[in-house]
Amino acid sequence: MTVALAGCSSSDGGDVTLKFVAADYDPEGGDSTQRHWDGVAEAFEAENKGIKVDVTIHDWKDVDREVAEMVEAGQAPDIAQIGAYADYAADGKLYSVDEMLSIPVQANMLAPLAEAGEVGRVQYGIPFVASTRLLFYNEKLFTQAGLEPPKTWDGIENAAKALKERGVKYPFALPLGNEEAQAETMMWMLSNGGGYTDSVGTYTIDSEQNVEAFSWLKDTLVGEGLTGPVAPAKLDRKPAFTAFANGEVGMLNGHPSLLQQAGKKGVEVGMVPLPGPKGKARSSMGVADWMMGFKQNGHAGQIGKFLDFAYSDENVLKFADEYDLLPVTVSASEAMSADPAHKNLWPFLDALPESTLYPVGKTSWAKVSESVKKQIGTAVGPDGDPTGTLTAIGREASALENAE
Repeated sequence: MTVALAGCSSSDGGDVTLKFVAADYDPEGGDSTQRHWDGVAEAFEAENKGIKVDVTIHDWKDVDREVAEMVEAGQAPDIAQIGAYADYAADGKLYSVDEMLSIPVQANMLAPLAEAGEVGRVQYGIPFVASTRLLFYNEKLFTQAGLEPPKTWDGIENAAKALKERGVKYPFALPLGNEEAQAETMMWMLSNGGGYTDSVGTYTIDSEQNVEAFSWLKDTLVGEGLTGPVAPAKLDRKPAFTAFANGEVGMLNGHPSLLQQAGKKGVEVGMVPLPGPKGKARSSMGVADWMMGFKQNGHAGQIGKFLDFAYSDENVLKFADEYDLLPVTVSASEAMSADPAHKNLWPFLDALPESTLYPVGKTSWAKVSESVKKQIGTAVGPDGDPTGTLTAIGREASALENAE
């Protein structure tokens, strides 16, 4: 019964204001994420007198750093919804999930995602939303150029050349800027049978497959002028998605929320798995963003009540609907799979069970991810050195891992 009631404890009673820091999901830079969480907080407060929720939203390229600085300054939020949790868990700063969530809410999490939230077989990270990634292409531009969806790297190159000849601004948009370079990097690694780690979890960032993938990007897509007017190292995901929605991009790697953004502008989207050198990649990339509760202020009971409320089907599906993302609970996933209104998301749902996630259970991952964001774009530049850059990142990753 102690575990069952952990998320509902009243031992730390009294009026409490929970500090909640979350990431911005609005692809157009609006305030829809702030409005969503303000609405959830207002509804929660109406049912839970004495608990207030103070919501702060940060851009994805800033939110992990903002939370890290708060923690370093001894001012940790009560709840954070960010990209990585393992380093905080290893430092003893987080509540375990069973200290916060009620058992029914815990049991409703999709098992592979819940397991990815574990450090030392104890779950600290709560999956928030998930997505898988596919290669998006502009159907109108492809039809006008007489192109078929690419099935190999050569197919990508040939399509990009044809689109360039027709004056398409970004034949293939390659966002390796700070915002989400770690994701674009992983997709290209997976496309060639590589990845950040091997089957036993050892970092393999400078593997032959990864070097080959980035050498191809440098020599072919970038070297032949097929990635548009903004250097990949300077191109963030958000402006790349905006350019796609404006009809200026022939191809890019996208996630579900881009469907809605493009649809609003009348851009018809085609989707295929990201090709490899000879055909379909062995795995697509899956992403789960993470919710966590910090111990510093001692509000396990109140945090648990808010998170139980936030993970109701109504709230989970509302957020997933808003941004065309995938829910992380069993009941909400089943509802989405059964609803024809979400038919455009079914390919992403189908890809999720077999997808590969970031190595988020590694306490070194947050710092390794930041290292990738800062350095990988230079690997494909005019003076880039894919082997040298990946070796440097890999050496740093191994040092961080060995220091843990």
